[in-house]
Amino acid sequence: MPRIAGVNIPENKQIEVALTYIYGIGRSLSKKILSEANIPFQKKAKELNSQELNKLKEIVEKSYKVEGELKRTILMDIKRLKDIGCWRGIRHIKGLPVRGQNTRINSRTVRGNVRKTVGSGRKPPPAPK
Repeated sequence: MPRIAGVNIPENKQIEVALTYIYGIGRSLSKKILSEANIPFQKKAKELNSQELNKLKEIVEKSYKVEGELKRTILMDIKRLKDIGCWRGIRHIKGLPVRGQNTRINSRTVRGNVRKTVGSGRKPPPAPK
């Protein structure tokens, strides 16, 4: 298995798709990297020779933030927002949607799929003994 930026790339996928297994690289960035390295998009990852693999590693590691470095940067940005106490930072602290989404309904993904509503709101009368 080819290894780029500390991630094992799947061998039997096209290199355009295989590069997206690296955190921080999507399809468009993958195409950009491959065109920069002069590698055809349809080539399978196992068909890459060592020269092409080294070229890919060099481009990814020198030009782009990926994996741990990117995650660390994102966490530092969120921490900065929390420290200055801005609106977005407060929303991060409370665990609520940050980008203006409605919270009356449909914010389950951020709040952890909490279901606080009850069926009809009326309890059935107790059964006679």
